[in-house]
Amino acid sequence: MVERDKVGRAIAHGILLLGVLVVAFPVYVTLIASTQTSQQIVQTVPMSLAPGGHMIETYRVALFGGETSYGSKVAPVAPMLWVSFVSAMVIAIGKIAISLLSAFAFVYFRFPGRGLCFWMVFITLMLPVEVRILPTYQVISDLSMLNSYAGLTVPLIASATATFLFRQFFLTIPDELVEAARIDGAGPIRFFKDVLVPLSMTSVAALFVIQFIYGWNQYLWPLLVTTDESMYPIVMGIKRMFAGGDAANEWNVIMATAILAMIPPALVVLLMQKWFVKGLVDTEK
Repeated sequence: MVERDKVGRAIAHGILLLGVLVVAFPVYVTLIASTQTSQQIVQTVPMSLAPGGHMIETYRVALFGGETSYGSKVAPVAPMLWVSFVSAMVIAIGKIAISLLSAFAFVYFRFPGRGLCFWMVFITLMLPVEVRILPTYQVISDLSMLNSYAGLTVPLIASATATFLFRQFFLTIPDELVEAARIDGAGPIRFFKDVLVPLSMTSVAALFVIQFIYGWNQYLWPLLVTTDESMYPIVMGIKRMFAGGDAANEWNVIMATAILAMIPPALVVLLMQKWFVKGLVDTEK
């Protein structure tokens, strides 16, 4: 039995290691390509998997712009990273704040049509983005919010999924806790701030990670509402670096930009990993 368990663990670890290698190998190739020159990447077949000696120069050009080895000018990536970071933070925090308040209203307030209002919010999950993107763009255009942080973030803040998740969690809170807070003289806002929000922190952390990555990876909506290069997020910046054929692209700068685009969401996941896992699997909230 012990031998069988050892074999099973060895097989499981082997499968996990294989999965990690499959996922990590493209990232490794991207990192190695960012340390080489464009000529080395294009002319060497297959590309060398050994680190090159141009890492600092490539990342300097990617971050702050400048002239490449082909003589072409590259726009700086640092402002694009800032636009993506601000947009992702506003979307994540905005979604969580609005979803907490809306779920609180649906669970703890009695008003006519409460169930109908909730299902009207929930049914928006059935509408694909393509269905509502044109009317949303028309509204943003009429409000003069194109090429602005408000235009990038406000239409993406509302979240029926987060509202549903917080509502389901609030329904599990014992009525005795609500009564105890009421006896202690806590009003609705104090009960929400001092009781519900602290109890929801693991769910908030898990949703923050998901929504931050969602906001960071936005491409279609920024493509529609931004025409000013100063408001391009990093995902759009990567796409606009592709000039044409292989020989015309600065592949080392493109790969360096891709690595830079991976770092912030990866850091968010690593720093909040404990809270993220706890928010997904912990049932004793």
